[in-house]
Amino acid sequence: MPAYTPRTPAHAPEPTPSRQMPAQPEPPQPESPQQGSPQLESRQSEPAESHPPQSHPPESSLPEVVAPFGARVLAEATARVCDVRAVFGDPVGASSPPAPEPDLARILRGPSGLGTAGLRLVPREEPAPPAEAPGEGPGEAPPAAAEGTPIPGLYHHPVPDPDPVRVEEVSRRIKSWAIDEVSLYPDDWEEEFDGFSVGRYMVACHPDAPTVDHLMIATRLMVAENAVDDCYCEDHGGSPDGLGERLLLAHTALDPLYTTQEYQPQWARSLHADAPRRAYRSAMEYFVQAGSASQADRFRHDMARLHMGYLAEAAWAKEDRVPEVWEYLAMRQFNNFRPCPTITDTVGGYELPADLHAQPAMQRVIALAGNATTIVNDLYSYTKELASPGRHLNLPVVIADREGLSERDAYLKSVEVHNDLMREFETAAAELTAALPVPSAQRFLRGVATWVDGNHYWHRTNTYRYSLPDFW
Repeated sequence: MPAYTPRTPAHAPEPTPSRQMPAQPEPPQPESPQQGSPQLESRQSEPAESHPPQSHPPESSLPEVVAPFGARVLAEATARVCDVRAVFGDPVGASSPPAPEPDLARILRGPSGLGTAGLRLVPREEPAPPAEAPGEGPGEAPPAAAEGTPIPGLYHHPVPDPDPVRVEEVSRRIKSWAIDEVSLYPDDWEEEFDGFSVGRYMVACHPDAPTVDHLMIATRLMVAENAVDDCYCEDHGGSPDGLGERLLLAHTALDPLYTTQEYQPQWARSLHADAPRRAYRSAMEYFVQAGSASQADRFRHDMARLHMGYLAEAAWAKEDRVPEVWEYLAMRQFNNFRPCPTITDTVGGYELPADLHAQPAMQRVIALAGNATTIVNDLYSYTKELASPGRHLNLPVVIADREGLSERDAYLKSVEVHNDLMREFETAAAELTAALPVPSAQRFLRGVATWVDGNHYWHRTNTYRYSLPDFW
């Protein structure tokens, strides 16, 4: 078996300092009459003349200064980012630009590691390496902490513990919703539900949520998505057989069926047929009441992506085939956390305009964030999946099989894949932040980055579900 030489140094890299985010941020000022959405410009009507009608391409609903955003603007990002005032919108003529907001500063830092100094958008001050502590010598894992141990060598940003008052209230409300409103699980699943710690998860990922009600939007959807995954795909009765039918019918709880009066009642009754559909239906009802029509349609699209990823993994399971590494990564771009960070604006009480969300540069940032966070799940759930019946595909398993590496070397290479994705994400986000000085877009990018960090925090601290392999 070929030996694998990691690219990481002998000492595990120290995590980049965390953003100093308040436990209970002040509610943001809304940006529009509906859910904080920026007021979109109305389309100008065509003049009433006798000329023959001419066809016109669709007009952007964004201000003219933003509509032509594209590759040319991105190419100028590096030059423009040096003027911090242009990025943050400070008053012209200020004596000196203030320091960037801590959470946006993390985006602007850009990539790190060997050979990346020339890619950074702003100079980076590297902290002096800390004194070596016991148990942290070459090849040794850091000592375990009560709140869980981060994966050695994994590039991540520590975050403050989430507000305990909000965590307690979200945990109380979500359990009441699960039991009283959607009958989500039987009594013998209660310990597993509590061990999921979804309240701590969502409060860590959405520290800018104005209220607990906003946090509950994300929390219900997260629980519903996990119910579908567990009951249709994995631990609690899941199977690749018939999965397409189950996912399609469940998806109609998010994207409703429009049919004749004869058949509409039968469909409506089907939404109460099982726990996943009940959860999807209820969580989506709350979501559409809080968000705009555009935000709801964005979420439906991302959930369709997720379900398509489920089906690809199910096909490999039926064929008992391990995909190529690139095929697995392609599947994971769909079967991943994408629907969670992309609702950060709804949970935050504002809206990223659809035109900006659809820009290729924004889509790349979102995809890289989802890909990196999903590999975090592969790494932290590695031992849990190995202990489960059957073969569970994750990145270390696929790399070991396809590249002939040992379990340990495949795992360490997977850490490097994650780190590369994280740095690609941060570089792309920094470029886009510099190129697009629109408040809602910059806040959205900060929200996605915060969700990435909160996702790692939850995986690291959830010792009920996860433990690390003995590879160090």
